[in-house]
Amino acid sequence: MRVFKTRTIATDACKKGRVTLNGAAVKPSRLIKLGEILNVKKPPITYTFKVLAIPNGRLGAKLVPEYLENLTPQSQYDLLEMSRISGFVDRSKGLGRPTKREGRELARFREENYMDNFFLDWEDDFDEEDDNEIED
Repeated sequence: MRVFKTRTIATDACKKGRVTLNGAAVKPSRLIKLGEILNVKKPPITYTFKVLAIPNGRLGAKLVPEYLENLTPQSQYDLLEMSRISGFVDRSKGLGRPTKREGRELARFREENYMDNFFLDWEDDFDEEDDNEIED
């Protein structure tokens, strides 16, 4: 019921143990009953829902509150907000995209060291070939 975007994603979450019903992990085909508590781990938070009714078919987003009661504690939403605010601040060094500074340093390294050494090595090889031709 609109907890996951697609049924495939919901099935994968069940298989990975991210969906629990009354504290026990569930299989994708598990039938749910009225009043059961459903916990859904969607990192970084865990949502908690209580089943109020079982729909007969698909339903619109406006009707979800009639079927599911959101019991997720405010502390979980605070955790979500903190992770959004922090962004890349807590990123471990070497993971993710390089920062602007790291990109400049990488470009400078490539330009100065690699090309200088490449041409120096190439000139040495060229000079050695000329020496061999002169000696012959």
